[in-house]
Order: sequence, then C-alpha cells, then structure tokens
Amino acid sequence: MDHKVAQLLEMGATAAQARAALKQYKDVMAAAERIFDGSFDHVRDDDGDIAMSPARDVPEPRKSGMITPEADDDDVEDNDDEDEYDSDDVEDFADYDSDYESKADVGQGMSKADPYAGVFFSKDRREEVIEVEEEPETAFVSEEKEEVKLMTQGQWMKGCPEGGEQSFLFTLYNELSESECRCPNGCDYSVQRQKRDFFPLFSEFSTYTKHLSKIVQRTCLKCSKKFCYACGEPVGSSKYSDQHDCLFHCPNLQGVILGVGLAMLESKFTEDLEQSASDKTRKRRQVQISTPQPLEVDVEEDDDFYPPISQTKKMKLGIGYAGDAREDTSGQLEALAAQRAKDEKLSKLLSDIRVFLPSIHRAGGGKPSDFLVHPTALAHLRRRFNFVSSQLLRNDSLTDMSDRSVLYFELLNWLETISCHEALASMMAMPIMVVTSVKSINSRKSSTSHIRERTIVYEGSSGPRELLEAIVIQAQAALKGLEPIKIEEEETVEMSEEQKRITNDDKGKGKDVNKAVAEENEKLLGFCTRILATARAIDRSLRDLKGDAFVDRLHTSLPKIPGSASAGEDRQVVDAGDTEESAQKAYIEWANRVRFEYCDLTVSSSDTNDDVPNYKFYYNNEARMLASSDIPKRSLAIAKELAVLTTNLPVAWNSSVFLRVDETRVDIIKALITGPEGTPYYNGCYLFDVFLGPSYNHAPPSVKYMTTNGGKFRFNPNLYQDGKVCLSLLGTWSGPGWIAGKSTLLQVLISIQSMILCEEPYLNEPGEWW
Repeated sequence: MDHKVAQLLEMGATAAQARAALKQYKDVMAAAERIFDGSFDHVRDDDGDIAMSPARDVPEPRKSGMITPEADDDDVEDNDDEDEYDSDDVEDFADYDSDYESKADVGQGMSKADPYAGVFFSKDRREEVIEVEEEPETAFVSEEKEEVKLMTQGQWMKGCPEGGEQSFLFTLYNELSESECRCPNGCDYSVQRQKRDFFPLFSEFSTYTKHLSKIVQRTCLKCSKKFCYACGEPVGSSKYSDQHDCLFHCPNLQGVILGVGLAMLESKFTEDLEQSASDKTRKRRQVQISTPQPLEVDVEEDDDFYPPISQTKKMKLGIGYAGDAREDTSGQLEALAAQRAKDEKLSKLLSDIRVFLPSIHRAGGGKPSDFLVHPTALAHLRRRFNFVSSQLLRNDSLTDMSDRSVLYFELLNWLETISCHEALASMMAMPIMVVTSVKSINSRKSSTSHIRERTIVYEGSSGPRELLEAIVIQAQAALKGLEPIKIEEEETVEMSEEQKRITNDDKGKGKDVNKAVAEENEKLLGFCTRILATARAIDRSLRDLKGDAFVDRLHTSLPKIPGSASAGEDRQVVDAGDTEESAQKAYIEWANRVRFEYCDLTVSSSDTNDDVPNYKFYYNNEARMLASSDIPKRSLAIAKELAVLTTNLPVAWNSSVFLRVDETRVDIIKALITGPEGTPYYNGCYLFDVFLGPSYNHAPPSVKYMTTNGGKFRFNPNLYQDGKVCLSLLGTWSGPGWIAGKSTLLQVLISIQSMILCEEPYLNEPGEWW
C-alpha cells in the first residue's frame, strides 16, 4: 500500500486522497484517474482525520452545459469500477464542449439553465495549477536509428486543465508508454508497449509520423492476424493507399499524434521567439557600447518608432528628430529572409500536423479517427495550439501579417478546420488561458529522476474568434483604403494627333513600377479577402453546429468600430459612476470604442453643377483636385495605414488620440489629441486636419493645426498661429525626416502628442519663442 501511495504522491495527489482512492480502487491507475477527475477533491487531511467516504456518495450539481439531444440521463449510471469508468468517459466526452459553463443550482431544471452561461464571459477566470517538470529520458529508436529524448508525463500534461482532461491525458499516456497490447483474437499473445514507441521527440514531425507508420500495425506471432498497436483492435485486410493511412485507425493514434506534434510546434515557436528577442537584445547592446556615430535606424526592430538622438555634437533646438542623419538599411534584406525562412518552416509544420486534425470534410472522405475523436484532442488544442495562435493573432500590423502570409494562410486553415468539427468548434468562442505568473516549488528526487514542481497561474484572455475579429477590422479598413475614389465617368474627348504622339512616346515608362505596385495591391487584397472569408466560414460552421443563439451571443462580445458598417448600433450614454476609478474605467471603454470612426465630412455646395463634393476640411481644394485620380501606390499605403490606425491609436485617461475619416474619401482625416497630464495642455482638446496627398507615403502627410481661434492664438512654439506644425517628420524642421515607405501617420500623431504637447514647451524653440 505504501508503494502505491508513493506513486500517487509523485503524480500530485495528497496523502489523504491517495489512501482514500486506493481503499476504493485497488489499482493505482484507476485510483489516479478518479483523483484527477475530481472525485476525491472533498477529502481533507485535518488533524490526521481522513474522510474516506466514496466519491459517488457526494452529490454534485449537474452542469448546465449543452447536452446532445440524443443523450439520455439513464445512460449514465453509478456502476462499479470499470462500468463506472466507462460511463464517466461517455458523460465527460458528450459534454466536453461546455467546460466553461457555470453550474446550475442543485435541483434546478435543465430547461431553466442558460446553456451558454459563462462561455463568452469567463475571461476573468483564474486557475492555479501545480505542474511537474522531470528530466527527460533518452532512448535509441531502432526504426530510425536515432537517439532521441522522450516526452515526459509532465510535458504531456502541462497546461490549464478543463473538466476531466487530466484523467484522459493521464490514461492515454500510461496506456501507450507501459501497458501491454494484447492480440484481440484471444490467442494470449501480447506486446509490451514502451515509451520510445509513441513518445520520441524527433527533430522533424515527418520523422515521427514515419516512425509510427512502421510500428503501429503488428502481426500476431500466434494467429498471424494484424492488430493496431495503439488500441489493440483488429486491422482490416485492405491495403492502404498511403503509408500514413494506418495512422487514422483509432482515437488513440489521433490523441498521441496531436499531443506530440503540437508539443513540437510549441517548442519550435517558442524557440523562434526567444531567438528574435535575443537578437534584438544583442543589437541594442552593440548600439550602447559602440562609439557615438551619426544616427542610424535599425529597421529590424518593429517597436522602434523613433530613432535615438546622436550625441556627437550639440543639437539644434526644436522638435522632431534634431540633427542631420540618414537611415541605415543594412541588414534589412537579411532580416526579412531569415524571418521568411522561419515562417516557411513553421507553416510546413502546421500543415503536416493539420492533416491529423479530425475533419469530416477530408478529401477522399472521413477516416475512422475523424468520427471517433479522442477526448484529449481538444485538450491538446487548448493547451498548445492556443498559445501559438494567440501570439500570431495579436499582431497589430496587417502589413506584417501580409508579408508573412505563408504562415498566416496556414493559421487561417487551422481555424476553419477546428470550427468545422462538432467536437472542437466550441474552442473558437472560449477564452484562452494564458500564463500570468510562475513560482518554483522545492525540487525533489524520485527513485527514477529529478523532479521540479512549479505553481503556475493561468488567467483567461480573448478567445480565437475574438482575436480574429481584431484582424477582420484591420482587413476591412485596408479594403476600404484600396477602393478607388468613386466619381462619375467623364465623356471621352477625342485626342489630337499631337496628344496621341506624346501618349505613344510615354507608353512603357514606369510600366515595371506600376506592375510591381499592382501586384502588391493584389497581394494585400487577396490576404484581406481571405481573412474575411475565414471569419464568415467560422461563423457559418458555428451556426450549423451550435445554433444561432450561440453565434449571436458570440458576436455581442466581439470588438466593433462605431460609425462603420460593422457597428450597427446607436450611440449610448456613458455612465461614469460615482468614483474616479469608475470614471476612468468608463472613459477607457468608451474611448476604445470611438477612437476611430468613419463619418461624412462633406458640406453642401451652392454650385449645383459641381459633381465633386466639398469638405469641411482645410485641404478641401487639394482633396477636390484628386477626386478623379487613381494612384495604386498611394492606395496601398493608405490601406496599410488605416489597418494600423483602426486598432492602435493610443487611448489613456491621461491622453488619447481620436480620428474621424471620411467614409468615401479615406485620405481626408480629422485628428483630435487630448493634452497629456502634467503639461499645460492637460484636459485640452487640440484639432488637426490631415490630408494624405498624391505622393503619400513617399512624402509625409499634410497636417494643419486648427485650434487657433481663426489664427489668433499660438499655444506652442511648434504650433503656429497659421496652423503650421513644426516637426521634422513633416519636413518642417531640420533633422531626420520622413522615411519613404516606412514612416507612418501614427508616428506623426504620437510625436505631436508626446513631443509637442510636452511639460516644458518653451524649451522647444526658445530662440524664436522669446
């Protein structure tokens, strides 16, 4: 008994739980399963008294989850040992897509319980989990003639548990690593399973699947019949058309392949992240220890909006980037090539693993494992794929995603495949549990290896469909920027012979440039279209599998842009509450909703014969002159700009930036910046008119300061009475200015917010100010 208790203690059970479980279930495996599924959570060890009552005698409220209509409560009975375990497996699996729902009160009828309660609103959930990290074993895999590490039980089971996931994971791991596989034909032949059979961690996923395909079919040495080494069931005599077809025979294979494959994916993705962070840290250190040189901009650093200021000589006073310097683009092509290589490898790995996702829409028809989904499939996706997908979906740059489209297209394929299967679809709406803190516990040694325990706190965050909606918003904005300006077609005027000659002479000039720009536009257009198509496909699948109420409730939680076609709701009064804290919270929520809006900036004109509208805008004349222009390069730049602005404008209680964009002319923009706290501009609102001219973004935008009371007041040395904004980014001050194709309007707005509306504005241009 003591040896069995020690085994359960190593698995994470308490002494009281171990003794109580072993008293009821003599087998260690059965006892561990009941402990991990929560049957002995009520057992306490206070003052040496151990509650030994069987778990089945403790009444538990039924979950108010989504129950399959065919399910019958009478099917779930309270049997002994194996019968009880089997019935629990069926119940847990049938209700597996509703692990987040709140439990109904005891005695409450199921008809009165909300089947979707808590599914979309449990991001405030917090779980504390003790995870075990063991020293990995190594083994020689004879089939591949390679020495490899083996996946430990701690690696296999790590992550925030839901429902009965721990029990299923524990059972599958132990079954495939140390139990016997008997011939199903009753001839008493058996094969001892070993951990190196199903849990080797090869460097390539294709090597792992090749290894499995070699060992998964066994021939009985007594009756000469074939059986599956993973589940112990007979294998038909039909030949497989592909060497991997044998890997779709049973749920056990599906569970282990997804578990090992997604562990490889998580490891590879984490390795790439750490390498990128290390490269950035090394480059920063090199800059810090080097001899001061003229200003250089490292274009590999995505977070470097502003280059550092050189200290080799005394700088001119003023705002913007003081001093003369040029961008250093050395290494840019190498960095892009390195990133592309990483993305291609990660995309290939994702594509190879996706083959084994359950999919009833598989080309050539569904496989057995597509219909008999192992309960651990959803657990693996929640614990490992969600980490990778959340990191990629939190990308706030549509341009970067488009440049890495080879990876993002594969990610969209995964989301569609998951949403199309009933056993997995609910994951699209469920919050992702992310690690918020890790605390080490004193390590201990077992008889076989060194074990380290850690307490990890998981907290809920936005789910996959909610994260995808932020990208959908960016894609919609980009598509709006790619739309040509709508004007009435002018009558065709016959050209003179001289005009025809000049036109013919100009043919071919700039053809290659225009073709390249057009191809880039098409690439971004195709990427945005695919994002929107994926979102629609996910919603359509969820409606078919989960019902309209599920999807409608999901959509109420998705982010929206008021004033756009996606909002579809009236303005609401903001309740600031009674405290400053509640007022700040209400303001942040409101500002995030309204920081970017489309609106109508046109004004009525007395000239009824004028087909081109007028705008309430400083640059009205310039905008009207471009009404009939179609500049593909400018459209592409604006599309990328809008995609960033929709979700990245800074919002804070101390200072925020708001934009209003004309719904038919996205090059016409009004910006309002609230003064930062601690400055003379605090609580003030400062309005700017912004026009993205014909050469944008080869040249900076035109920006005019409008809060001057008709040209009477000047509040800052760099904001003139006539509306001029003095900023090197805009070319109105000496120093590093606008970088063609790289600089953005967001940089201009943040520069005004932080560098012009500052604490001591009189230091900006003291010579001129005084």
